[in-house]
Amino acid sequence: MSISSRFAVGIHILTLIEFNKEGVTSSDFLASSVNTNPAVIRRLMGMLKKAGLIEVHPGIAGAKLAKELSEITLYDVYKAVNVVQENELFSIHENPNPDCPVGRQIQNTIEPLFISAQLAMEKILTNVTLEDVVKDITVKENIC
Repeated sequence: MSISSRFAVGIHILTLIEFNKEGVTSSDFLASSVNTNPAVIRRLMGMLKKAGLIEVHPGIAGAKLAKELSEITLYDVYKAVNVVQENELFSIHENPNPDCPVGRQIQNTIEPLFISAQLAMEKILTNVTLEDVVKDITVKENIC
């Protein structure tokens, strides 16, 4: 099991909006880069708009960032696209056998570890901005 691809696609959308800020960034344009259906892009754009990360206007093609690149963290995107609820990144199997010593204790033993791991990952995401992503792509693509 992995984190929903909505997270990666959300980052992709925001990054491409920045790279195409002089053009019209429509859902069709974004979908061609993500290689998915424009309806998927529109749904994610609605989530990003609701989170205050982009501006879109019904009936008018195009989107733009609602904040500066340095103000948008990957954690903002992660939360905006509802990747996972608080402390629910890892699932623990339901109803282990209470007659087994492992079954009785496994949930209480691993749940705090899973919560700590999720919090650590989320902390890292708060320290990476969309500006970092754009800079990295710019370097890799040799864009001036």
